[in-house]
Amino acid sequence: MVPVPRFPTLGKSRNSDFNPRNLKLCKSQIGSVCQLDHGVSETDKPNVRQSLIASYNTLLAPKVKAACMETRSIATKENGFIGIHSSEEHRISSDRISISIWFNQFSILLRRSLKERKHESFNSLRVFQVAMAAVLAGLMWWHSDFRDIQDRLGLLFFISIFWGVFPSSNSVFVFPQERAIFVKERASGMYTLSSYFMSRIVGDLPMELILPTIFLSVTYWMAGLKPEFGAFLLTLLVLLGYVVVSQGLGLALGAAIMDAKQASTMVTITMLAFVLTGGFYVHKLPPCMAWIKYISTTFYAYKLLINVQYGGGKNLSSLLGCSLSHGGDRASCKFVEQDIEAQISPAISVGALIFMFVGYRLLAYLALRRIKA
Repeated sequence: MVPVPRFPTLGKSRNSDFNPRNLKLCKSQIGSVCQLDHGVSETDKPNVRQSLIASYNTLLAPKVKAACMETRSIATKENGFIGIHSSEEHRISSDRISISIWFNQFSILLRRSLKERKHESFNSLRVFQVAMAAVLAGLMWWHSDFRDIQDRLGLLFFISIFWGVFPSSNSVFVFPQERAIFVKERASGMYTLSSYFMSRIVGDLPMELILPTIFLSVTYWMAGLKPEFGAFLLTLLVLLGYVVVSQGLGLALGAAIMDAKQASTMVTITMLAFVLTGGFYVHKLPPCMAWIKYISTTFYAYKLLINVQYGGGKNLSSLLGCSLSHGGDRASCKFVEQDIEAQISPAISVGALIFMFVGYRLLAYLALRRIKA
């Protein structure tokens, strides 16, 4: 607000209002407003400040207010638009950080698991046990004949028994033995359950697959099984898949029970039921027990091993003369009819083993989730 200088009047007459001295004072106020009062008293002068305020409130204030509201609205929209993008970027950034942290935890736990498990999986007693079993099996079935159906099926079922019981009995102790340290580390927030579980699963695979490969490489060629490298690879693939499924069974029982002795007892009973219903000892199961073979890992692995060696059994049946009324070895022909020809589809066996591989590990993960840190 520009101050308005006021100059006193020198007289009451109108002629005395114009004073050269007042004119000089007015001219000396550069950039100001000079007002000469012509016979108007101080009480009758208008209040210029109030007049300007009133004019501002009447003319300029609505326009300024409208301009401010418009500017605020635009700023709010821009901030909202920026806020949406910033929140989206923040969410993406948080997801990336979470994934990075998860993989960091996974890699650290995997390295720790490999360092711990390599001494346990490849200790001298375990390697000696597997090596002796391979050599003994190779010597017992040394170069067995293709037509010795009973002997060949006995070898295949022995492989199913050994590599069903061995990995499940070892893996059942994994989670009960690590329960104390697992609860302590989870309580301190060192890692997530999923990173711990996946590191354990991935770390166990190479450890559990090396010994079966050595075992089969020795036993297969010593026993004189189907002398084709493709058949050997298929047999090895079936065996390795069967091993990881049996390992998953042990992990699930160990995580569900969390007591080493009780879990060991349960896995022994379970594998005993699977072996008895595996299709070698008994063909005609009682109706109340027949359902067990359809959840038996041994049953599906045994059928796949037979299929790799003999296929559908048609060529073997012709070779033994089973189609003739009085020809061939009737005992061998009976084995062909019951164990080789009357078997389920390989696709069903593979699908069942894949389902069990995923299902057992999912059950183990859910069992670990209920443990309070």
